[in-house]
Amino acid sequence: MKYIITGTAGFIGFHTTSNLLKKGHAVLGLDSVNSYYDQKLKLDRIKNLKKIPGNNFKFKKINLKLNIPTQKAFLQFKPDIVIHLAAQAGVRYSISNPHSYVKNNLDAFLNILEASRSCNVKHLVYASTSSVYGGNKTLPFSESHSANHPIQFYAATKRSNELMAHSYSHMFKIPTTGLRFFTVYGPWGRPDMALFKFTKNILSNKPIDVFNHGNHLRDFTYVDDIVQGILKTAKRPPKENRNFDHFIPDQGSSSAPFRILNIGNSNPVNLMKYIELIEQNLGMEAKINFLPLQDGDVEKTYSDISKIQSLVGYSPKTNVEKGVKNFINWYLEYYKK
Repeated sequence: MKYIITGTAGFIGFHTTSNLLKKGHAVLGLDSVNSYYDQKLKLDRIKNLKKIPGNNFKFKKINLKLNIPTQKAFLQFKPDIVIHLAAQAGVRYSISNPHSYVKNNLDAFLNILEASRSCNVKHLVYASTSSVYGGNKTLPFSESHSANHPIQFYAATKRSNELMAHSYSHMFKIPTTGLRFFTVYGPWGRPDMALFKFTKNILSNKPIDVFNHGNHLRDFTYVDDIVQGILKTAKRPPKENRNFDHFIPDQGSSSAPFRILNIGNSNPVNLMKYIELIEQNLGMEAKINFLPLQDGDVEKTYSDISKIQSLVGYSPKTNVEKGVKNFINWYLEYYKK
């Protein structure tokens, strides 16, 4: 199979691409390698992908906000499946830099939809987020719940992606699946995420900022489990739901070849336990600066994954104890600590 992976220099994109290459698939990786965080980390991911035997990997540095280069890359490669993982991530950054999210999450996604239509792809899988549940307080979060009350702009752009995808599935019959990720972590992770920042500061004997006084509950999901879910889903494009009820519409399905799926661990962990595991693996105690809840933060996340389990056989296998240990081992090796 021929895959285009966008955001291949990113955290989840790197792991997804690596898995596909090791299985012998051909992958064209697209990424702008921007400076949102350490570019060396992104370039090192690409170097690792190029070392995988088989010569099935091509990388193209491209700005997906630009329609013509995006179209050209798609038409030249002619992918069977597109996995769109490139985005401007980060809840906090969206508060101060909303225009970046319009360009990278809305304009770029429109170009992906258009390019997918031009190539008549068999399936477009794209990253959404658990943040779309926003003001919803009903746990666990289910795809049948409303996601129309985002509490920060990042979530609003990702919810917009879901609606954009639906319109293209309806008009042009492009099979699309939006995956709502729940707090992904693991080796080669993003430096702006809690596990990375906490580890770095503890090793440097600096305090860590813990918001909501440590009362966050997060459905931490290990990256290997996420990748298995992405690839299992990619093989099963949605079909038109002929039983779709237009009077009582299912939020995650449609009469078009469209669906939304949660992909998490379905086993939420208190943030303070997460920090304790980091401390145990580093053999160091954290200096904690407790702070109030930040604007835009969701206090609790908890995924109902029954739908993706029944549809594609998704089954997360990595508990948080093993996952944090794996990250710490990678971090110490990569940064030679």
